[in-house]
Amino acid sequence: MAALPTTVAGHAERMASGFSVTRPFGPGPFPVALQLHGCAGAQPFQKTYAAEAVKAGFAVVIVDSFRPRGMSRMDGSLLVCTGATLRGAQRAADLYAVMHWLRGQSWADASRVVAAGWSHGGWTIMDAMAQGDGAARMTGLRDAGPELLKGVRGTFLVYPYAAFPSLTSARGWQGGRPKVFAVLGGKDAVVGVRYPQTALDRLRRDGLSVEALVFPDATHAFDDDDANDPRTRYRPDLSAQARGFYVQALRAALA
Repeated sequence: MAALPTTVAGHAERMASGFSVTRPFGPGPFPVALQLHGCAGAQPFQKTYAAEAVKAGFAVVIVDSFRPRGMSRMDGSLLVCTGATLRGAQRAADLYAVMHWLRGQSWADASRVVAAGWSHGGWTIMDAMAQGDGAARMTGLRDAGPELLKGVRGTFLVYPYAAFPSLTSARGWQGGRPKVFAVLGGKDAVVGVRYPQTALDRLRRDGLSVEALVFPDATHAFDDDDANDPRTRYRPDLSAQARGFYVQALRAALA
């Protein structure tokens, strides 16, 4: 995997080929939902969430962290899902990059952004918010910093990885005070439920607004109808509820 550029603007230029935009009709500017995929790469089910967000008046940017890096879905499964490369703190560079990029898009209101992440994507968002003044060192982007995240008004975290070396439980969030919404599965055998709950409890103690929807019978990736991990089970009923909660979270984050 090629080395990262050394500036946020440089990384944004590199990553732009991985930004897939869907937005309502008209010139905007629209509030923006950023969607970050899990460790196996961008999946079709995210487009279903995106369609719901567009109906609610949001532009959606699905961030493919693999394609601009020349990584395949197999690379994700073998290297990213195992933690061998592109951990959350490093991949956080992509969130700084897309926030920088949004400021140059006439259709986007970069001051009204909700960052949504599934599994590894949730880890990425949480680490970005936790990095604070350590962002440059952790991402390799010398001008990365919490000021770039000021437009993030809410986060939507779906079964996020939050065990070691995730930063939130130990550091809290240094990059602002967005409203936090989370969806967890009580039968998640991939990331578990205890570590995400511990991270959310830390944010609550720090005074952030946190709302969590816990499905007791849900596994990891319960909303991915294309998941091939034997530890997962697709639940169309719970998926519909999660998408409804997503729309509620988008609106509440900006209220």
